[in-house]
Amino acid sequence: MTHEIPIRWRDVDALGHVNNAVYLTYIEELLLARMGHVLGNDYVTARVELDFRREVRLDDKALTGTASIERVGTSSVTVAVVLSLADGTVVLEGNVVVVAWDPDRRRSRPLTDAERDALAAAGS
Repeated sequence: MTHEIPIRWRDVDALGHVNNAVYLTYIEELLLARMGHVLGNDYVTARVELDFRREVRLDDKALTGTASIERVGTSSVTVAVVLSLADGTVVLEGNVVVVAWDPDRRRSRPLTDAERDALAAAGS
């Protein structure tokens, strides 16, 4: 599954490139597009591992994000993420672990059978 992410003026720092912290917002948008139909907003990020491959500037205009579900656990989902330029140049790759969240109890919760099945079926 791919998702286009626009590069906004506010994303760029004093060095003229997208600030490293902004990539987490990009990934949040990508994961919501990828898993929102299953988990809604009821998940939290537990772990992020990112490798930055190339700087991104405002002139690059947009990134294409790809999210592939690698593992569905008891309460967590591991997702491989890749952000690329329009020409296919990879600018970031990594893995994100998100955990299903119970907003009333303010803690993680097990994935339901329906969620697990939907995430497994979504695959890569």
